[in-house]
Amino acid sequence: MPCGERSIGKMDNRVEPTGSRRSRSDTIAAMLDSPLDVLIVGGGILGAGIARDGAMRGLRVGLVEQYDMAFGSSSRSSRMLHGGLRYLSQGHLKLVREASIEKGVIHHIAPHLADPLPFVFPTYRGSGWPLWQVRFGVKLYDFLCGGRNLGPSRSMCRDEIVEYLPGVKTEGLTGGVRYFDGLTNDARLVIDTLRSAAQAGAILCNYARLCNASPQRNSWQCEVGDELSGQQLRISARAVVNATGPWAETLPHSSVKLRLTKGIHLVVDRRRLPVPDAVFMTIAERALFAIPWGERVILGSTDTDYEGSLDDVRADGDDVAYVLDVVNGAFPDSRLGSDDVIGSWAGLRPLIASGSTAAEKGKPSNVSRAHKITMPQPGWFDIAGGKLTTYRLIGQQTIDRLMHYLDRKGAKCGTAAEPLIRPEEAQGTSGIVPPPPSRQLIEHFCKAEWAVHLDDVMLRRAGWHYYRTDSDQVAGQVAAWMAEILGWSAADEEAELGRYRRS
Repeated sequence: MPCGERSIGKMDNRVEPTGSRRSRSDTIAAMLDSPLDVLIVGGGILGAGIARDGAMRGLRVGLVEQYDMAFGSSSRSSRMLHGGLRYLSQGHLKLVREASIEKGVIHHIAPHLADPLPFVFPTYRGSGWPLWQVRFGVKLYDFLCGGRNLGPSRSMCRDEIVEYLPGVKTEGLTGGVRYFDGLTNDARLVIDTLRSAAQAGAILCNYARLCNASPQRNSWQCEVGDELSGQQLRISARAVVNATGPWAETLPHSSVKLRLTKGIHLVVDRRRLPVPDAVFMTIAERALFAIPWGERVILGSTDTDYEGSLDDVRADGDDVAYVLDVVNGAFPDSRLGSDDVIGSWAGLRPLIASGSTAAEKGKPSNVSRAHKITMPQPGWFDIAGGKLTTYRLIGQQTIDRLMHYLDRKGAKCGTAAEPLIRPEEAQGTSGIVPPPPSRQLIEHFCKAEWAVHLDDVMLRRAGWHYYRTDSDQVAGQVAAWMAEILGWSAADEEAELGRYRRS
């Protein structure tokens, strides 16, 4: 929908999705009712974390997302909560320490979305990862966690590695280590953070695009296009936060300069690669992971510069071949082929740009994952860079600066102590492995988690698209349930199935 001036259209006859008891029409009315303290643009993990922190500190918070919540990078990651073991060799100790502590915080506030994930790291002669260095690295890694890692690291001899990882490449194998990070469900972490934000009073709206923002005296006047109704909304806010990830450069008034890199992931049946733990795989200078995910294994990730469409990022044939080549090199007997791939996803890393020449830019994998918070104009805040694992900390730092700008004192951050949602709220609706499909679950997604389209459910709320071998049949049943719940016509239902197949 273009963002020009549009007449106010009537809502269709669908039951409107709600988030924390608010219908969409009520959400829009609340956005317009009185000026916001802050309008957050972007419904990914950073926007979600900022919204939760701001609402919990008593700010009047609004959030708009041009697509679905977690549409972009925040549902297309490696699903790891980690400090970044390989960042140690690059000297990013501060980043590793921050992320290592934050993965423990997430384990505390969202235990249903933060399973301890043991990693086995085999080492090989001539690989660039000597055993002594890796042993030292994991001990330093544990230390940077403040002695509170999700499990203790230990060294493993060559024979232990061979016994523990059947089929692993043995030529040049010198031993290895076992250390701990965390496994999450990235899209669910976004949704549950937003549920927490809504419970604290944040006003949240997906499929709402920021078209323009004009600075006025002590406020910003923001034009937002409601993609579902065609309404053009004029929202007043004392401050605006640009938390749009890969889209950050495209917003008016943005000062962000990004280097986008693409990471792709494949999903295969765990019987084809029966790893007991996650495995760090290194071939020459290449390093990938195999991550157990219920009955599946996630393989990835690549890290290549990207200059294509921000709205349609996909894994191509070369990407798939690259990942399978690394995995088959690490496990020669696996012989994985493209027919073994159950699902795949591709996402963009919005890294902070540095340098203009290839030499100055360096390899994508060497670019820092640190974040930056800037205010190029009074009341306009840009958030760039960052990692999934540090999202809560970035939210805290952003709201700290915002509170100072707004001259609001006294409210302290409580996001590290307060659970995202109660255990009973997570039961059956939110977890790392997709739950069984049911009509009751679909009704929850539509009425309490802002699901509007079939792909909102299949890709982000439940993840069946990537996990189930019968995902087409599941999509048909889910579409039928959504038609009943949201009042779709037969034509609507068929259109939703077509939209999902193109996703």
